[in-house]
Parts: sequence; C-alpha cells; structure tokens
Amino acid sequence: MNSITQHIKKVALAGLIPVMLTSCLKDKPFPLYGNKPSAVIDYTYAATSDTLQDKTYATFLSANGNYFIQNNSGNTNYNYWPQAHTMDVLIDAYLRTKNEIYKQRIKSLLNGTRISNGNKLQNEYYDDMEWLALSTLRAYEATNDPDYLAAAGTLWTDIKTGVNTNQGGGIAWRKSQLDYKNTPANAPAIIFAARLYRLQKNEADLTLAKELYTWLKSTLVDPSSGIVWDGINGNHDGQISKNKFTYNQGTFIGAALELYNVTGDGSYLSDAVRTATATIKDLDISPGGLLKSEGQGDGGLFKGILVRYLTLLTLKEDVSPTDRAAYAKFLKYNAETLFVKGISRPDFMVSPDWKAKPSGTTDLTTQISGVTTMEAAATLKAAGKF
Repeated sequence: MNSITQHIKKVALAGLIPVMLTSCLKDKPFPLYGNKPSAVIDYTYAATSDTLQDKTYATFLSANGNYFIQNNSGNTNYNYWPQAHTMDVLIDAYLRTKNEIYKQRIKSLLNGTRISNGNKLQNEYYDDMEWLALSTLRAYEATNDPDYLAAAGTLWTDIKTGVNTNQGGGIAWRKSQLDYKNTPANAPAIIFAARLYRLQKNEADLTLAKELYTWLKSTLVDPSSGIVWDGINGNHDGQISKNKFTYNQGTFIGAALELYNVTGDGSYLSDAVRTATATIKDLDISPGGLLKSEGQGDGGLFKGILVRYLTLLTLKEDVSPTDRAAYAKFLKYNAETLFVKGISRPDFMVSPDWKAKPSGTTDLTTQISGVTTMEAAATLKAAGKF
C-alpha cells in the first residue's frame, strides 16, 4: 500500500513539473538542431515518462481492462500490433522504476491480448506476431516469469511458418500473401531470433537469423547508402517499394546490432552504424535533424520504433565515440523537441508531428511512439549521454 501511495505522489509531482516548465517557456525560441539548448529548460524525462505512462493508461485502457483502445476520442477498436508496443513501454517503465504496478500491467496486457484476440496469440500477420514475440521475450528477461517465455515460444513457432523461397528467401508479411516480403516481417524476426539464441543457445535460431539477415541486406538495403527499403513484390510485379519508413531503419539497425551481440562479427556492427548514420542525415527521414511525421494510424508508431533501436546502438560501447556522440546528439534534439513542442499539457497527449502540439484526436500508436521516446531519453540521460 505504501509503494502505491508513493507512486501516486510521484506521478502527481511529475504532472506538475512540466506544466510549470511550459509556462516558463512561452515566447522562448526552441534551439535549432546542433545549437546548445537553452539553460532555462529542465528536461525532466523520467518524471515526464511517469506522467505519460499514467495518462496513457487512464486514457486508452479499454473498459474491460483487457487492451488499449484505438484513440482518445471514443474509438474503442482493438488493434493487435500496438498492444505489443504498449507492453514494451510498460517494460521500459518497470526497468526504470522497478515499480510493481508496471509488472502487474504487463501481465494483465498479455492475458488481455490473448482474450481480445480470440483466446489465442497467433495472428494473420507475421510482423504483428514478431512485435508481440519481442515484447514478451523482453518481459521474460525483465521478470523471469515463464508465462512470457511460453508466449514468445508459441509465437515463434507460428512465425517460422512464414519462411519460404518466394523472392529468394525471407519471411512473408502475412499468411494469405506468401509471395510478398518486407522489412517489417524480417528485421524484427532477426532481432528476436538472435535474442532467443542468446538465451537458449539453439543453433537453429542463430542460423535462421543469419539467413534472414543475408536476404534482407541483399534485397532491401540500398547498397549505395545503407538506407532500408520497405518491401518487394507488394504489387505482384517483383518490384521493390523504396519507401523510407523510419521504423524500417530502426529494426534493421536492431537486427544488425543483435547479430553482432551474439556473434562478435564486426561486419554486423558496421552495417548498423552505416544505416544509423545514413538515417540521421537523410533529408526524407529526418529533415533538419528532426524525424518526420508519418501521420497517425500505423505510421504513428514508426518513429518510436526507430528511437528504441537507435538508442541501443548509442549505448553500445563498441561503437566509436564519434558515432555514438552523433546519435546521442540526434536523439537529444528529437527528445527535446517532443518534450517542449509535441506534448500537450496537462493532458499529456502526443502529436504525430513532434514540433507541434497535437490537434484533435490522438491515436494509441502516436501516443506510444511519444512514450517510447521519453523513456529512451530518460535512459540516455541516466547513462550520461544527454
């Protein structure tokens, strides 16, 4: 009871601090990318993350408590893949605070996702299942609760049925479209397989991770820049879709990093660094150094996914100090901009455009992207990177 009371007091205080800061920031220009931030701004990332966590929970939790609804304007639809990323931010908060309330919320969301999904975890879309597999595996590592490892194993067994030789290899995007392959269905699978291998040392998982990576790099990574493309054969014409979505860059960075972590092969780390460096400089992805708005709906989640995996690379000591400093500078600018400009107060809703306050409805996807970014900023600040 005491810990809950302390948590409530902490959240209440966290809610007040950014409001006071906002009032102090009126009419003060926000610094441009690369300039020294104004000393009057206190970027309270941990406290703001606490408040965002509570506001998100209160605003988006369904009436039956099983899942998080589509938006804050009355649409109570259940969507599978944002639940996994909501679980991820709950895990972020638990790892940061060790507050048992987050542990309870993680378990409730896993059970609720199963119920809301027809009393099963499997789904039509391989990429959707991969997101949940990743979050449940993280939950297992954070809590040592075997239910999460079992869930991850169930999902992984089904995910592997998507591997086929169409387009030369890779995992399909969905079960009813086995000839369409894309980055979202392959890069997260590589991350998962490498992490599972680290835990269980099943050589088949590492072999598959390497095979998927070889296919992905040779098929959907621009050899001249390192930028990651979206997919191949989406229109049944064998052509590559060269859309530059932020989350594809992030998951490829994560795939290369995780393979480096388990193999020690420096070529994987070089690939991660190459794509990360290209990403922060690409004018289509981050014009002026700020990650672009990709709208709401599915696109609302994309930036947060990039931030998650770029943060892991920034924290990797094996990366050169120069590169780590460049990534930290980029992430700092994006976090500062979101903190000051992209979060409305006192309701703490997040905008898809991080340089402007939200206008109208906020989707769960957009909100979770913002929470992910504030949690990442809190981690980087605690690590002395900001």
